[in-house]
Amino acid sequence: MDKPLKLYFIPYLAAGHMIPLCDIAALFAARGHFVTIITTPLNAKILPKSNNFNVQTFQLPSQEVGLPEGIENVTYVTNIEDGYKLYQATALLHKHVEKFVEQHPPDCIVADFCLPWVDELANKFHIPRFAFNGFSLFTICAMESLKSQPLPENASGPFVIPNFPHDIIINSIPPIESKSFMDPLLTIALKSHGFIINSFVELDGDEYVEYYEKIIGHKAWHLGPASLVRKTTEEKAERGEKSTISVQKYLTWLNSKQDNSVVYISFGTICYLPDKQLFEIASALETSGYDFIWVVPEKKGMENESEEEKKKWLPKGFEERNKGMIVRGWAPQVVILGHPALGAFLTHCGWNSVVEAVSAGVPMITWPVHSDQFYNEKLITQVRRIGVEIGVDEWNMAAFRESKKLVKRDQIEKALRRLMDDGDEAVQIRERAQKFAKIARRVQEDGSSHENLTVFIDELKRLRNTKVIN
Repeated sequence: MDKPLKLYFIPYLAAGHMIPLCDIAALFAARGHFVTIITTPLNAKILPKSNNFNVQTFQLPSQEVGLPEGIENVTYVTNIEDGYKLYQATALLHKHVEKFVEQHPPDCIVADFCLPWVDELANKFHIPRFAFNGFSLFTICAMESLKSQPLPENASGPFVIPNFPHDIIINSIPPIESKSFMDPLLTIALKSHGFIINSFVELDGDEYVEYYEKIIGHKAWHLGPASLVRKTTEEKAERGEKSTISVQKYLTWLNSKQDNSVVYISFGTICYLPDKQLFEIASALETSGYDFIWVVPEKKGMENESEEEKKKWLPKGFEERNKGMIVRGWAPQVVILGHPALGAFLTHCGWNSVVEAVSAGVPMITWPVHSDQFYNEKLITQVRRIGVEIGVDEWNMAAFRESKKLVKRDQIEKALRRLMDDGDEAVQIRERAQKFAKIARRVQEDGSSHENLTVFIDELKRLRNTKVIN
């Protein structure tokens, strides 16, 4: 019988990177392989409770970069300066991780692409390295296309992705700072043995797998949707931070609602909107009259804010008048999306949110903010046609930067009604979303992602055996 593989997973210190990579690690552990997650002490506390993988921690050198103590995850960063300091601090973990790898060499390292130093480390010890960044393959292809065929420096407004399988029009030009940060990371990631993708081939599409492997010349392994590794409500609820409201309270409330009648609104853990924008969202919800669960991490710990403070972001009497839940902090998103009462998800198009919605068959209303989100939007609305766009055209450098443009309540309400009023368009979108949910559930059990995992494990064993022979 084959000896189990020894695998190290090194996620970037952000919930949107850690959660899916740890779920992917659990897939290998479930097949009997030795898995170790390498992280920091505070981040170890939010990892899923699992007996089938080890955790190795190293203290984050916060003081060396001037980072306030206790900030070890992007979730707790509220400005771009501290975001950059956190990135610098992770680079200083290099020497600790290198020493650990030298003393206890694994058969393979899977590391986030935001940790480019792992490339040098893996090469030094001749260890196969695979990259992960939590993006869809569609998005990686789009970024690579723009890297090899840059837009003119004075370009503005919408643009078509050059030489692409579909004619995709992106609503806004990526900021130069964003591109200059991402492009070098992608270049180093492409030196790895392959990209691990938290998605499934049927969602990205065979045409993008072919484009990636033939045009870009790199291997991609679709092993997702990662969230489906969580089977029970308890396992789903434990994903990430502790919920600010009990899971039972959500379920009791959702159980009292009709199917497809609730709108779920969340912009992830780090997209903070200004009060005036929150006010427009609240006004649209009020006018539309739909039941809702609205996650506002901006207001975490402010449950007892004064009426004076509250009226900056909510119309007077909003909470008393409306039949919704406002969540000031973390919500168990996978649990909520999986409930039949959910009718639509107003999302920032972060890839975890997208793939979780797809897995649950919930249509999306897209409102991208930064990073990969404007590309993800087009996969949802233009290629797979399982959502509608708000029509946002301002691409921010980072989640902490305040948008210059205000998305007005009428625009938000119009998008809500397109999906929630059950017209012909909404029915067709819902049917397509349900179709993809069925495929998503199948791929992890006996479909494409299950098969990819088997082939990937065989490839890792081949690499290990070749190394032993050499």
